[in-house]
Amino acid sequence: MSEGVRTTCPYCGVGCGVVVARKDDGAVTVKGDKAHPANFGRLCSKGSALGETVDLDGRLLHPEIGGRQAGWDEALDLVASRFSDAIAEYGPDSVAFYVSGQILTEDYYAANKLMKGFIGSANIDTNSRLCMASSVAGHRRAFGTDTVPGTYEDLELADLIVLTGTNLAWCHPVLYQRIAAAKAKRPEMKVVLIDPRRTMTADIADMHLAIAPDGDIALFAGLLAYLAEVGAVDMDYMVKHTTGFVDAVERTLDLHVPEVAALTGLTANELYQFYALFAKTEKTVTVYSQGVNQSSIGTDKVNAIINCHLATGRIGRPGMGPFSVTGQPNAMGGREVGGLANMLAAHLDIENPEHRAIAQRFWHAPAIPEKPGLKAVDLFKAVGEGRIKALWIMATNPVDSMPDADAVRAALEICPFVVVSDVNAETDTTCYADVLLPSAAWGEKDGTVTNSERCVSRQRAFLPLPGDARPDWWQMAQIGRRMGFEEAFDWESPEQLFAEYAAMTGFENAGSRDLDISAHEGIGAEDYGKLAPFRWPQPAGVTPISDRFFANGGFFTPDRRGRFVATDIAIPSRVTNAYPLVLNTGRVRDHWHTMTRTGKSQRLSAHIGEPYAELHPADAGALGIADADIVEIESPHGRVLVRALVSPRQQAGSVFVPMHWNGQFAANARIDVVVAPVTDPHSGQPASKHVAVSARRFPARVFGFAVSAEKPVPPQWDYWALAKLSAGWKIELASGTAVEDIEDFACQLFGVAPSSAVEIVSFGDTASGAHRVATFDGGRLVGALFLAPQPVEVSRSWAAGQLAADHSDPATRWRLVAGRPGADMPDKGAIVCSCFGVGSREIAAAVRDGCTSVEAVGKQTCAGTNCGSCKSEIREIVDEHRIVAAE
Repeated sequence: MSEGVRTTCPYCGVGCGVVVARKDDGAVTVKGDKAHPANFGRLCSKGSALGETVDLDGRLLHPEIGGRQAGWDEALDLVASRFSDAIAEYGPDSVAFYVSGQILTEDYYAANKLMKGFIGSANIDTNSRLCMASSVAGHRRAFGTDTVPGTYEDLELADLIVLTGTNLAWCHPVLYQRIAAAKAKRPEMKVVLIDPRRTMTADIADMHLAIAPDGDIALFAGLLAYLAEVGAVDMDYMVKHTTGFVDAVERTLDLHVPEVAALTGLTANELYQFYALFAKTEKTVTVYSQGVNQSSIGTDKVNAIINCHLATGRIGRPGMGPFSVTGQPNAMGGREVGGLANMLAAHLDIENPEHRAIAQRFWHAPAIPEKPGLKAVDLFKAVGEGRIKALWIMATNPVDSMPDADAVRAALEICPFVVVSDVNAETDTTCYADVLLPSAAWGEKDGTVTNSERCVSRQRAFLPLPGDARPDWWQMAQIGRRMGFEEAFDWESPEQLFAEYAAMTGFENAGSRDLDISAHEGIGAEDYGKLAPFRWPQPAGVTPISDRFFANGGFFTPDRRGRFVATDIAIPSRVTNAYPLVLNTGRVRDHWHTMTRTGKSQRLSAHIGEPYAELHPADAGALGIADADIVEIESPHGRVLVRALVSPRQQAGSVFVPMHWNGQFAANARIDVVVAPVTDPHSGQPASKHVAVSARRFPARVFGFAVSAEKPVPPQWDYWALAKLSAGWKIELASGTAVEDIEDFACQLFGVAPSSAVEIVSFGDTASGAHRVATFDGGRLVGALFLAPQPVEVSRSWAAGQLAADHSDPATRWRLVAGRPGADMPDKGAIVCSCFGVGSREIAAAVRDGCTSVEAVGKQTCAGTNCGSCKSEIREIVDEHRIVAAE
């Protein structure tokens, strides 16, 4: 086995360090890096399974032009000429880049320098617009710069943590684990969860405020009024270091607790308890994420939160401050180098003529755009209107992730020239590319990323570049040279880009800007290779007094004061008689974005293997929807079909649908086709968590479930969803029309000819309408199909295990077709612990055997003892059986 390589996890913005080793057989092992300050060795389920995602299945390994393989020179020459021709004929704003928080800081820097410094347009935006743009806008309004004041350590030092609009347990599990561990050591620590749903994060919450959608401004504006009323304002801090307090408070004068209760859906008692707790607890951190940001009033939400911390002076000191946690591994790095259309590199402002001049002088650029470029939603609208003639998409999948996704797909269909740089050959976006460029994947590329606490870490290569794959920065440098900018893009290695970027952060800075890592200016290959994680600022020749910001003022506004922002209180109302439910989209525990990486892992598909709609029992009952039915979710923009999950965790009047499923893994589950292109006026961020929709039961005549040794051939059915298994694949099915020839359908699904040597065993029950078909090649199961007129009741984990079992004995074949686990293979139930494949029935059995705690269940079953992401679900099962036993 090779020695371990220290690198950084490519998933969320926590930025966990991992140690990767390669075995002699080429297999990759991954463990947490105990020396990394973000995670100290902890990993979540996704990070733990990284070794299962680094294969070459489905990889794009060579450039392609019009679907045919091409060489790099031909592809790059074509891209450079088409972009140059569009600029010459229509001007620089006729071209655009759409990049991603998945690329490295060096890649981002190259893209921004090329577009903003040398093409002369600001039409470069990033999918970070979809997750963190409102935080950026709120930070800039309050602080003058996009500065995260605190650090992860504050989460462990706080006496009160307010979690608003964030399901940390599933979306940032390692931060959740750090908070849970701190709370276990100090039980007096309080945690308040503010979320319309009772998510798994509620497991550690002392108080859950089930707020109405978009009620956050009213809640925190009411808190500001309360703080002023009870004398909890830090007058010394407010007077010395801020401005705008009076205007902000005057806006809240009529916002008393009864009014806040009416706007938020919370009770007066809940509000008084929360407000009193916040007022009396000095060490308070407010953590927020997509539930705050993904809103048409997201920027005002951010400022309503920051206002409360400015008013109390609880910012920049240990255990205090507002804390935005980012969704992607390098959303922060992209923000630092100008990845958003309204920013320049090194936290320079595009609207500021002095900042534009600094960038132009440093880059020796011919021109810097004087106005912001098109933000993501407007960018793709411009593509659809024919205003963008050439578009380069890098490391993202907008056909699935953008709001009004079908309109985005239609726009790409008519765009004259589309380039896509990706690691996968087939995504829902790559099929619209005129040119495909093969990029280096995680494990192959070399560079840096920045996490949510401003910690810069190295991503290091531990695998060779496969085929013709090349880093994204190299691709852009080559295009820059071919467009005539040879000297500006003459980099030969990533440390040269990093050194240049570091130098830019210190260029004409002198403390006037927050971001400064000029201590690393001129870094060479050896030091870059050994670069340890560090938190900025790190200016050249100066040792910062603190790595937190604003404890003693020093904001980056013109007057160096923090700004209170007077926010409007109105809550958007979108539901109608035709669309009476509020759709909230988001993540599940074990999947990521559009599953191009996590979909490769069988263990990450074991926990939740298909798209679903979570509905409150009252809503489901009124609509005639039962658990496991197929549900049609519709808005004026589109519709999807997903599985029904009826749960009291969901707020009545709302429905939650995950964002991950796409055309590669499901028939009609791209939830962003339903999301309206409504955006925040300040940030341009879409309102993905407040969409008016309808829900109805889909009248399926037949439901199906199958396991297959090879990847099934999805049928032209209304609903199907694929998921990887350890020994093959599984597929869920539903159709509004009956199946005529069931054995023929099974053979087509499994990709076998009916006349082949494959043996078919089938069973049909006319009375119940249930049918089962299994195909065998000797003692090996090729595939098994289960059909019924209602959702198929067969153990998924048991059926999946049959693919690895020996079926030479005819009795085992008939048992399989009967759908009955044998005594030697008991049903695990739904998988709860992905790391060890422990199911809900196994955990329940352990509880019945006397395991009355999560720790005891872990000792008996191993569940929850690796990454810990499933502990809240284990506790739920323990509590449920404890209640049953008490009854």
